[in-house]
Amino acid sequence: MNHIRNFCIIAHIDHGKSTIADRLLEYTDTIQITEGQMLDDMDLEKERGITIKSHAIQMNYEKDGEKYMLNLIDTPGHVDFSYEVSRSIAACEGAILVVDATQGVQAQTISNLYMAIDNDLEIIPVINKIDMPAAMPDEVEDEIIELIGCDRSDIIRASGKTGEGIPEILDAVIERIPHPVGDPDAPLQALIFDSVFNSFRGIIAYFKIQNGSIRKGDKVKFFNTGMEYDADEVGVLKMDMIPRKEMTTGEVGYIISGIKDAKEVKVGDTITHVSTPCEKAISGFQEVKPMVFAGVYPIDPAEYENLRASLEKLQLNDASLTFQPESSVALGFGFRCGFLGLLHMEIVQERLDREFNMDVITTVPNVSYMVYDKQGGVKEVHNPSGLPDATMIDRIEEPYIKATIITDANYIGGIMKLCLDKRGELVKQDYVSGNRVELHFMIPLGEIVIDFYDKLKSISKGYASFDYHIDSFRPSKLAKLDILLNGEPVDALSTLTHNDNAVTFGRRMCEKLKDLIPRQQFDIAIQAAIGAKIIARETIKCVRKDVTAKCYGGDVSRKRKLLEKQKKGKKRMKQIGNVEVPQKAFLAVLKLD
Repeated sequence: MNHIRNFCIIAHIDHGKSTIADRLLEYTDTIQITEGQMLDDMDLEKERGITIKSHAIQMNYEKDGEKYMLNLIDTPGHVDFSYEVSRSIAACEGAILVVDATQGVQAQTISNLYMAIDNDLEIIPVINKIDMPAAMPDEVEDEIIELIGCDRSDIIRASGKTGEGIPEILDAVIERIPHPVGDPDAPLQALIFDSVFNSFRGIIAYFKIQNGSIRKGDKVKFFNTGMEYDADEVGVLKMDMIPRKEMTTGEVGYIISGIKDAKEVKVGDTITHVSTPCEKAISGFQEVKPMVFAGVYPIDPAEYENLRASLEKLQLNDASLTFQPESSVALGFGFRCGFLGLLHMEIVQERLDREFNMDVITTVPNVSYMVYDKQGGVKEVHNPSGLPDATMIDRIEEPYIKATIITDANYIGGIMKLCLDKRGELVKQDYVSGNRVELHFMIPLGEIVIDFYDKLKSISKGYASFDYHIDSFRPSKLAKLDILLNGEPVDALSTLTHNDNAVTFGRRMCEKLKDLIPRQQFDIAIQAAIGAKIIARETIKCVRKDVTAKCYGGDVSRKRKLLEKQKKGKKRMKQIGNVEVPQKAFLAVLKLD
């Protein structure tokens, strides 16, 4: 165990975690780098240049004649994937904190750092991209010292591009990060921190052994679900999976036991032996709390069961996705899914399409509200259509978040206006260092769900960084806004919005839908309503044939008679015609501005 080191790489988005991970793998001769970002193997990750999944890999390294086994986990940086980071941290004893020499400390840097400190990890600060012309290593060093109170000599300057500083990082990992502690002779206790679905081998679970050891062929059971299996194969994670006969305390690896049902593997569960089980599960693993809810429906209703299977397989690979069945008048049967944010929602939709060939419609995202009725009962509502009648409601409480925004002082005015327009309250502001300001706001989660992050980036020219966590529920004046097409409500477009914004939001939605819904043979009335009160209306005019073309000359009553006949036909058509709402209309509501 003295020669094992488990560590992860944490940083803000785009500070160069995956590049440094690749350099470490190259330096230890684990893999040959043939193209950029070897660990980000998903097509989506390569296209967008972001890490979506944590990746675990083992390296062997020799120092002073001693051989060490280093288990590295590369983590995502985006706030929507912070759950991946928390799981990776649970399987480590140390963390490399990467800070971009051109950008300095950002919001996600601080948030991920606190997560690591809460888990008592040893922190190794690294300044990356020092080869860039715009690098400011001295200023960034001051920021890091202020943030974690380390010595200047503890900070390693490196470059993922040129490979400078990589040997120093490996030496620091061996010298500063403690080896795992545990009892190899105790009953087996292994923490599952990730899992993937393989169509040939079933579900593969990744684990870290806290106590005891596991051999191939052992009878094991999963503590929380109580299910028992044979360990068909155990091994370590390199670029591919390498089978081993036995794995002992402190090691990170995988187990294949022919599990077919996705519900049987829970991330955060404990693996133990059937014959000599451990007394209690490994504690301290946090449950995921979805922030944004949206309905996901198959375009073809016959695909409902396939969609369920696809979501279950996706959930194995992405434990922060939650879903439950629901039905809608307009869209039939589907699922109400919980996501950690809008980027997460977009990635899940994209992965359903690419990995499982599922065509889905996603409804307008919203958050969960607490609805108190006049009898004193309380109900959690994720969907506007689940609201009780307005006469029954005593009050509605909505979730508020504590938002931390770090920005250049030049952009404070625009950012403050944006947050105040979103019903935010300024809690405090601190000058971090030089020209950098840290702003703390309390903002309703429902206001930031749709387009807040994009606006923040455009106001601050990409400089501001944003991080948030749920704080509490507070009473709000909310109204349910319905969209009616020819008097029929489209429940997939209904939203809960604040009373003050309802009229303008309703008007903008009607105007947007007028552009997006194709013209039919009959007039379509688009109305926005709160309860029985119509607050906005637009009409899509029907497509008409020129029925009077054949009347040249003669009395005007001939023309009128033909027009009246056409009008009756249109009216009849309107009664039986139904309006198809294109997927573009659901997406447009997200980008209303």
